[in-house]
Amino acid sequence: MFFDWYDAAARDAPTTARLVEVLNRAEYVVIVEASPDEVDAADRARTVVTGAEIADLARRLAIVDGGNGDRCRCAGRPTIMVYDSDGERLACWTLHHQTGLRSVGAFDADLRDGPALTEWLAERGLTGSRDAQAESAVQRAESERRRMRWVHAAPAGLSDAAADVARLPGREASPDSAPGAEDRLAALTRHHYPEGIERARALLAWAGTAARESTGGLLWYDLTVQRQLFAEHPDHVVAALVTQVPSRAQLDGAAQLFGSLEWTREHGRGLPEPLRSTLIEHIRASGTDSMRFRLRHGYYGAEGEAP
Repeated sequence: MFFDWYDAAARDAPTTARLVEVLNRAEYVVIVEASPDEVDAADRARTVVTGAEIADLARRLAIVDGGNGDRCRCAGRPTIMVYDSDGERLACWTLHHQTGLRSVGAFDADLRDGPALTEWLAERGLTGSRDAQAESAVQRAESERRRMRWVHAAPAGLSDAAADVARLPGREASPDSAPGAEDRLAALTRHHYPEGIERARALLAWAGTAARESTGGLLWYDLTVQRQLFAEHPDHVVAALVTQVPSRAQLDGAAQLFGSLEWTREHGRGLPEPLRSTLIEHIRASGTDSMRFRLRHGYYGAEGEAP
C-alpha cells in the first residue's frame, strides 16, 4: 500500500510545466498577503495580475521539478489564486518561507529563484516576503554573533576545539556539525585543566556566557559545557565557587547549572553554605529573569524567598 501511495505521489509531483499549463489558462491571478483562510480579510494587501504580467509571474514561480518530498506544516503566505475567464478558480498556491511553493503537486517544491519572486511581489506592494527575509537576516546575524561570543569566551587553549563544536554546516546549525568534536573538546579541557577544581572554575565561567543571552535558550554548543560540568565531581564544582571569590561569570554559570533539571534530579535543590547565600545575593543583585524565576521556585534551596 505504501508503494502504491508513493507511485501515485510521484506521478503527481510538482513541475514548472504543470504550473505554466495552469497559468496559460488564466484570465487573472489574485495574490493576497495572507494565508488561504484569511484571503477575504479586507485589510490584507493584494494585487491582481493580468495580461502579459501572468507570463512574467510564471517565470518568477518556476520551481525545481519533482518537489522536495515534504509538506511544510505552516499555512503559508502569500496566497496565489488563479482564475479563468468565467471567474472559476483553477488553482490556489501558497508560498512557504520565501523559498517554496505549495499545491502544484503532491509535495511542496523549491523555487528556482526565491529572492527574485520576493522582489517582484514587493514591487507590487506585497512586501511581507521581503520583510520576513530581512527579519531572518537580522536573526541569522545575531545568531552568528552569539555563536562567536561563545567561541571567544572559551577558556585558554580551547578556542579551536570550541569552534569545531559550534561550526555551522550548510544552512542550519546542528549538534552533528563536527562529528566527535564534543569528545575532543572534553579531552582537551582535561588536558589543559587537569586539576578538577581549576577545571570546574574554567567551565563555570564559560557556562556563564549563555546565562546572559537574551534569546534562544541553551543552544547545542552551550550544552556541551553543561555536560562537562555534569561529568565533574559535584564537590569539585562547589569547591570551585567557595575556595576563592567567584567571578560574576562563574556565578552566572553556577546559577545556570544548579537551576537545571539535570542537576536537581541528581543532586537535589539544596546548596551548602556559604555558596547558597552567595548565589542568592548575586541573583538578587544582578540576576536575569530566568535566574529569579528559579530562585522563587526553590531551585537553589530558597523556596518561598522572593528576590
